[in-house]
Order: sequence, then structure tokens, then C-alpha cells
Amino acid sequence: MAASPGSAPIWSTESTANSVEPGPVGVTDRRHKLHGRRKGRPLSPRRAEIVARRLPELMIDTDTEPPTDLRSIFSEPVTDIRLEIGCGAGEHLLHEAEQAPHCGFIGVEPFQEGLAKTVSAIEDRGHLNIRVYQHDAAILLDWLPQISLARIDLLYPDPWPKRRHWKRRFISVANLERMARALQPGGSLRVATDIAAYADWTLLAVLRSRDFAWTATNADDWRRPWRGWPGTRYEAKALRAGRTPIYLAFRRG
Repeated sequence: MAASPGSAPIWSTESTANSVEPGPVGVTDRRHKLHGRRKGRPLSPRRAEIVARRLPELMIDTDTEPPTDLRSIFSEPVTDIRLEIGCGAGEHLLHEAEQAPHCGFIGVEPFQEGLAKTVSAIEDRGHLNIRVYQHDAAILLDWLPQISLARIDLLYPDPWPKRRHWKRRFISVANLERMARALQPGGSLRVATDIAAYADWTLLAVLRSRDFAWTATNADDWRRPWRGWPGTRYEAKALRAGRTPIYLAFRRG
């Protein structure tokens, strides 16, 4: 395991009630149930037309048998595949797809408005190396072939701050096992959050796992964005509100 730079927790949690405790991290069985709202404002006629036409082409169908080679789901050849959980309106996903056209990307976003913006941008920019998924990322992770991903990005997940909702947090023992199963050896898991308590929760859970090692060697490794990071709308909102993003990176053993 990579050396831990500093004593835990590495940042101040917001309150004692919202800090990490060992017990709840083990609560893992989400039963593939999504919580929170999934629909926002009605789509514009143009965007609704694009989504109706393109989403069936781009959407991964987990009711079918997964392919032996996940690269076959893309219409153009790709070398490796990266998964983004919580792609929002697609800012980071689209940036990455443009910077690495040789890679395939899968964006997961259950929120209708965000996914519609992503699909519209794919239509406008003509990307051939992106597929999307609109449901629970845990279902997709169970469907994916083993060791089929080079990287997983979990961007600003819902922190579910109330203690009774901690079991809904995406980082859990079960989901870490799912991600470890899908990642190639040496693959990376990256987590961005603006909630210090969620960063503590994530670090504690991942350091307990035998499948991942924390790659940080100094404080700047979690304080600074990853190389080439374009930011997201949510991150900009968090910064305006005075919240500080934290960037965690782990390596699959």
C-alpha cells in the first residue's frame, strides 16, 4: 500500500456528526436502488428530439449479455475504456473524449437533464468514443466484463450527509469490490468531492480494501486537480460557495 502522507483524517471534517466512523462503511447492499430526484425541468423541443433519436444508440443495455471484449461496443476502434460515474452535463467526459480519442468512455448519469446535455453535446461534436448509462452504476459494474476498464472516475458523488442515509453513499465495501472486479491491474480509481467528511469516508473505506493503494505522496496530490482537469459545473458552484475540492487517486493492485 502506498505510504500515507500525514495522519488520518488528512483534512478537517465539518462536524463530529458528519465525520467518518468505521461501522457504517461496511453497510453495502444498495439493492440497485437509486435515491433522489432524477428529473428536472422539461427538455427543450430540440434537445428532446436529439435525446429521443440518439439515446437508444448511445445507451448501454444491461439486460443483454455483456460482450466478451467491451471495446466492441464502440463504433470506432479504441485501446482502453474509462468509466465516469456522475458525468453530470458531460463537461469532464467530453473533454476527456476529445483529449484521448483512442480511448472509449462510458458516462453514467441518472439525472435526466444532465444526461440530455451530454447526449446533445455528443450529437453536436460528433463523438464516436462515448457511450452512456442512465441507471445505477452498480448495475453497470456488475454487467461489465472483468478487468475491462483502465480507469474509473467518481465525480462529486452525493455525500448523503445525514447519518441515516450513509448507507446510500456510493463508496462502500460492495461497490469497491465491483470496481476492483471491473478494473485492470494497475488501473486507477479517482474520486473528486468537495465534502471533507465524504473524503474521509472514502479514504477509510479504500484503505481497508486489499484491492487498492492510495497513490498520494504529499499533500498537493489531493489538494491539486489531476493533470488536464477541466473542472465541472458542480465544482465551480462548490468553489463559489467556499467549499474546497479534494482529489483522491487509488491504484488497482
